[in-house]
Amino acid sequence: MSDVAAIQNLVQKQAALKQEIAKVIIGQQEVVNQIVLSIFSGGHALLVGVPGLAKTLMVNTISQALGLDFKRIQFTPDLMPSDILGSEILDENRNFKFIKGPIFSNIILADEINRTPPKTQAALLEAMQEKSVAIAGQHHKLSLPYFVLATQNPIEQEGTYPLPEAQLDRFMFAIKLDYPTFEEEVQVVKSTTTDAKVTVNPLFTAEEIVEYQQLIRRIPVADNVIEYAVKLVNKTRPGNALSTDYVKTYLDWGAGPRASQSLILAAKAHAALSGQFSPDIEDVQAVAPGILRHRIIKNYKADAEGITEEMIIKKLF
Repeated sequence: MSDVAAIQNLVQKQAALKQEIAKVIIGQQEVVNQIVLSIFSGGHALLVGVPGLAKTLMVNTISQALGLDFKRIQFTPDLMPSDILGSEILDENRNFKFIKGPIFSNIILADEINRTPPKTQAALLEAMQEKSVAIAGQHHKLSLPYFVLATQNPIEQEGTYPLPEAQLDRFMFAIKLDYPTFEEEVQVVKSTTTDAKVTVNPLFTAEEIVEYQQLIRRIPVADNVIEYAVKLVNKTRPGNALSTDYVKTYLDWGAGPRASQSLILAAKAHAALSGQFSPDIEDVQAVAPGILRHRIIKNYKADAEGITEEMIIKKLF
């Protein structure tokens, strides 16, 4: 299949994918769009939202519709790296045998990642970056595609270990979940308080998703679009010549080079999923909030004046 035909095929399949997801998940289209973008870009996503907004259900439904393995890890303060990576045990023949942990799956839901100590967070983040796990000097490759969706509760800060900036930077997207609208909540209550069973049909295979990820990487990008993305990221850095007085007033730190890479990759995926063969500046702007939100650090003045990350990002365009 030519790349042009493959993109047209991808557009049709992702429309069918969203219909499958909508059988279970009511509303939250923007969140679903960003998760699908992350998967096809080959990145990871951080979901920030209060409890009860169907984060686990959403990831489970998406993994079923994509035809991928799914594991959920509930992070707690006593969770050890070996609990998620796996460990070596002595079998009946007194030989060491490696028992794989829950991290060996295509889609991992890392529930409340800020509830676990830094060494367990670091073990997960190493697997995200290297796509492999080192146990007792042996390297174990993770099966592709590999996608981590971590969740954080923004309200509760007691007994939590916030992710350091260097680890936040490994997430391609930070996705904000809001409460459903009144009409959507009525629909949610209607559909979840009956005994109706919904079947989600798998539409892809793991190999197909890996091929689409490679296809998206092959999409050409004009130099002016790359320069626009890099300029956008440079504008977030208060010490940079391109940054405005607004940024210097409200930001302490800006985004690093990973943000520029993620903007272009996500813009390629956004263009491909819309049926375009090359991204333009509008594609970069469409993905910018999710990619820059967790990479910029506001100062006290911004907090005092109620300035949000989204307001700052909009001013960069």
